[in-house]
Amino acid sequence: MNAVPQPTAQQRYARCIEVSRRIRWDIDRDVLRGRRFDPSHKFMPDGLTEIERLPFLESAERLLMSQIQGRTYANMFGLIERFIGAKMMDVGRDHALSDQTAFEAIVRFTDEELKHQELFRRVEALAADVMPYGYRFIANADDVAAFVLTKSTWAILALTCCVEIVTQVHYRESMETDGSMSPLFKDIFLFHWKEESQHAIIDELEWMREDSRIDGKERDDAIGDLIDLVGAIDGMLQAQAVADAQCFLALLDRALSEDEEARVHAGVLDAYRWQYIVSGIDEPRFEKLLTGMVSEAQGERLGAALAGLRRRTLHCGTDVFAAFDPAE
Repeated sequence: MNAVPQPTAQQRYARCIEVSRRIRWDIDRDVLRGRRFDPSHKFMPDGLTEIERLPFLESAERLLMSQIQGRTYANMFGLIERFIGAKMMDVGRDHALSDQTAFEAIVRFTDEELKHQELFRRVEALAADVMPYGYRFIANADDVAAFVLTKSTWAILALTCCVEIVTQVHYRESMETDGSMSPLFKDIFLFHWKEESQHAIIDELEWMREDSRIDGKERDDAIGDLIDLVGAIDGMLQAQAVADAQCFLALLDRALSEDEEARVHAGVLDAYRWQYIVSGIDEPRFEKLLTGMVSEAQGERLGAALAGLRRRTLHCGTDVFAAFDPAE
């Protein structure tokens, strides 16, 4: 049997353009549609909040936890997309006077990332309208982007690819099937997912292109940069987990025991590490891309650096990219 020919890089860029044109959406017309959040609905699915780790919480408390984590989830993606948009403008210059198909795909990518940032600013304002006072988002998007952009292109593209694969996994495996989520919150991430599906493909193409241009020493240095980036994200998650756990505990109508409070703090941090780091680095597609680029020694170095972030509990993922058309 003859093997099915694989699409070329230019064909994949062209496909991203075609889908981008077809699924193009507007924040007000298609996503928000004049709606507000209903405080009786949870924002995040249980599979992402890992609320089962806190069985002592009552129903209303579980709801509050989902809303606090959901608010941070939207703010985190708004922050992350600040440096992604800036970096894609940078790599797009390489195509500007040559491959116009790739250039258009990246221009569209950057335009969509700017739209996503606006969407998440709107989400924060809508959440603030219905949630109790006391929440705060710690990190500054410009400061984070300025730090990330000091690192090598290979490392930034690796991180970007990982993050945008995460959006696919989270929507398909947790949000799409949760009928108890806020319809508005679910729609926000449905539309976000549709465009991020194309971004993940472009991330892969640009990361592979960059990998083909560097040597082993440069790749060694880039892996060090990636380890630094993941460590910085983990530090940011630790700070936000403390703020969110404290916010949650301050809003409760009852006092928890000292042990229960400690479990809330640990549970929020563990959920955040799963959401933003582990669910990406352990996703089969990302693992395949990464292992195809690095040597065994480089892979062991990276694995050792990330080992402390992985949970003992196994999370089984599926290939959410197979036979997928976001317009369907």
